[in-house]
Amino acid sequence: MTYWCEQAWLPGGIARGVRIDVSDGQITAVVPDSPRTGSVLSGLTVPGFANGHSHAFHRALRGRTHHERGTFWTWRERMYALASRLDPESYYRLARGVYAEMVLGGYTSVGEFHYLHHAPGGKPYTDPNAMGEALRQAAADAGIRLTLLDTCYLAGGIGVEPDEVQRRFSDGSASAWAARVAEVKEAGLFRVGAAIHSVRAVPADQLSLVDSARVVHVHLSEQRAENEQCLAAYGRTPTELLHERGVLTDRLVAVHATHLTASDIERLSVARACFCPTTERDLGDGIGPARALRDAGCRLSIGSDSNAVIDAFEETRALELDDRLASEERGRFTAEELLAAGTDHAAVGWPEVGSLSVGRGADFVTVGLDSVRTAGIEPSGVLFAASSADVRHVVVAGREVVRDGAHQLIERPETLLAKEIEALWQS
Repeated sequence: MTYWCEQAWLPGGIARGVRIDVSDGQITAVVPDSPRTGSVLSGLTVPGFANGHSHAFHRALRGRTHHERGTFWTWRERMYALASRLDPESYYRLARGVYAEMVLGGYTSVGEFHYLHHAPGGKPYTDPNAMGEALRQAAADAGIRLTLLDTCYLAGGIGVEPDEVQRRFSDGSASAWAARVAEVKEAGLFRVGAAIHSVRAVPADQLSLVDSARVVHVHLSEQRAENEQCLAAYGRTPTELLHERGVLTDRLVAVHATHLTASDIERLSVARACFCPTTERDLGDGIGPARALRDAGCRLSIGSDSNAVIDAFEETRALELDDRLASEERGRFTAEELLAAGTDHAAVGWPEVGSLSVGRGADFVTVGLDSVRTAGIEPSGVLFAASSADVRHVVVAGREVVRDGAHQLIERPETLLAKEIEALWQS
């Protein structure tokens, strides 16, 4: 298959008239200044974006909690009420629409932080991985790469037993969690990673048992209360505890990394941090030290988390814009640094994806430069000007999943989402 890009953001910068040849899901040739040929992609073509952190079922909360006062902890009660309503079939239907929305918004891979494992009360389904299978099938139908970040979640807080809803999340022990996850098989555009829900939800003596996958994610210091509880119980910050237990390695992705000490930032220099700015705003989490982490050597990525917003451009530029708010300075990141963070597929176990170059996975997104948002911009300013509404074409592993702004595999995903979300809240 041959694609001809009007403009394309290559590793060396933006080029015109770029021919991209694809075979077996890989890029086999990238030739700038080529005559028009093959499938024409008008606009600016960039590498596909990577959604490093998603809770697909949270999408059903969008537009339903905005009027409520309170904190992350009060919002969590609404989230738990939603979690109690899902089963494998309804989860599949909801996630299919959510993943379709992600592709339409510019994402070509997603890391699903998956802890909704069992039936209500904690009883395993006949297939213990039925909920994970629902997500795998939903992603396959939507045409997106999925890394199932199967999450170990054992406690309701430090030294606290899981409550009625949380029992759905728990396997009882890290070893039982690992045995269940070992039965999940990778294939095609589906891979498996691991996650520690948080230092609140996995006892310290079991943290190292989770450190066995190609990537390990963890909610880290999202809320000040988490730090306070960890200091009270262990005399250490969450970052220090992970370091002490041998989990803080170059395979670790710290999600949120919001409330960190200077020592925490230094320890995280070997790892990655996944910022989820639209969710962090929505929940009132705070602004994390993105620039300080990057300067220390920590690699940055982005995620849509609660899916209150699904827009790869909004998430990526928020790294810069939120850091401006915190520092009261502009120009905190270069456009190239932002693009690298937005397209870091290695953060979810797809290191072969994320660049328009020979030998890399053929994932790319074409953005229209002719909308009211993008008209007249410099192409390198697309990360600041464009939105998900400007995505025209999306190719995943060489397959055209979005053409002219329409999903090619799922007809009217917005109708499917509306129907499923309404059914969930009426159940």
